[in-house]
Parts: sequence; C-alpha cells; structure tokens
Amino acid sequence: MKLNLYLIKFISFYQKNISIFTKKSCAFYPTCSEYSKQALEKYGFFRGFYLSFRRILRCNPWATPRVDNIP
Repeated sequence: MKLNLYLIKFISFYQKNISIFTKKSCAFYPTCSEYSKQALEKYGFFRGFYLSFRRILRCNPWATPRVDNIP
C-alpha cells in the first residue's frame, strides 16, 4: 500500500532531519519512531498505525524505561 510507504519515508525523514534537534527522552527501546517503522513494515498500514498510536500514548516522562518490541 502506498500510504504505508509514505509513512515509513516520513518517519525516516523525521529520524534523520528533525529528531537530532529534539531532546532524547524516550523511555522505551526501540524509540517510538523506530517502533512505528517496524510495526508498519510488519503489519501494514492499519494495524501498524494502531500499534504506533498506542505506543505514542504510553510514552511519557513518567513511563518506566524498558524494552518494548512489536508483538
């Protein structure tokens, strides 16, 4: 699906050009952007977007740092 590829390209652009200017504060490994790329590649647009959205909602300054791989 083309939309899936566009999202992955946008995330890659964000990782290379925008995230270098932001504070490193992700509590999870892999980072939310990398998790999103992996979920989109593995599950496609709908489930990948859903998993990414859920992960971003869980990511906050009070989250316990941990490894959180895609299911």
